[in-house]
Amino acid sequence: MTPLRFSVCIPAYNRSRLLPPLLDSIFAQDYAVFNVVICEDFSRERNTISEIVRSYMQRYPGRISYYENASNVGYDANVRRLIELANGEYCFFMGNDDLMCPGALAEADRLISEYPNVGLVLRSYAWFDVEPHRINQEVRYFNEERFFPAGREAICTCFRRSGVISGYIVHRETAASYATDKFDGGLFYQMHLTANVLADKNAVFTPKLLALCRVGEAYEFGNSPAEKGQHVPGKITARTRLVMIGGIVSILRHLKGTRNIDVVDDVMRDYASYFYPYIKEQLDLPPGKFLALYRALGRLGLSRYPMFHFYCVVGYLLGERNCDFITRHVRGWLGRSPQFGSIRRAGSMRY
Repeated sequence: MTPLRFSVCIPAYNRSRLLPPLLDSIFAQDYAVFNVVICEDFSRERNTISEIVRSYMQRYPGRISYYENASNVGYDANVRRLIELANGEYCFFMGNDDLMCPGALAEADRLISEYPNVGLVLRSYAWFDVEPHRINQEVRYFNEERFFPAGREAICTCFRRSGVISGYIVHRETAASYATDKFDGGLFYQMHLTANVLADKNAVFTPKLLALCRVGEAYEFGNSPAEKGQHVPGKITARTRLVMIGGIVSILRHLKGTRNIDVVDDVMRDYASYFYPYIKEQLDLPPGKFLALYRALGRLGLSRYPMFHFYCVVGYLLGERNCDFITRHVRGWLGRSPQFGSIRRAGSMRY
């Protein structure tokens, strides 16, 4: 038998109506060396999700493995659980409300085959409104394919850019070797994996879109024991953002303490240079509350970077709608995300 290259891993929690189009997008791939692993996290739509998965298991026998958690363990633990359950060489994660782009698995396989010792594939992706042809904006970090040798440069480039789970592709055995519940509740477990996997293995970037992310779905975090009190289901609060950024700092400090790799300043500077997405939902706060959030974020270490202050001040003055308009058009004009600092020189265009 041909060894499985990919396990497509889906952390399932509610949103049952969106599971069929996701599965359809996966099984429409022009590539066959994969299976699908779904782990349902004790949501109120468990029965419906189970029925949908069973119907797809009949259509694609032997291609889908389905598991149910005995209790709601939360996002981070469910990602870790999927890595434990998968058996492909790489885990290709997809959010439960998103879509896989045509040719995504074939493109990921090509990259892994052409480049040595790949631990992570850094993908491009797009946001869409309701229907996949209604692209809101594309997120592409470079215009060309790039290779990043294991170490500081790979970690600094890929860390922040691993925040969206859809299209996150990581070497399974290496990721499993760094399993920990230390960061549960922060919602960025994959970034802990990115930092540690890329200390050992290389990364490669593709400008081709591998995933389409759906705009407008309700925020589902905040129900598990690790997430309660930190997140509120249905909305992204100021507390949520503080927990998430604080979790990032903890991951970076843990990397420094356990592996003697100090990228805290480099990565936090990178966050500061692209900080708008981390405050956009808070730009309608009353001035006093936004000022309190601004100060609290600054105390996490961001106050050292001028771009952090720029985004907070200009973002609050312009508002979310105007900032989104500007961001979307700048990305469209450039054909990629704007690039600040050393990211412009990162990686080689070919190995």
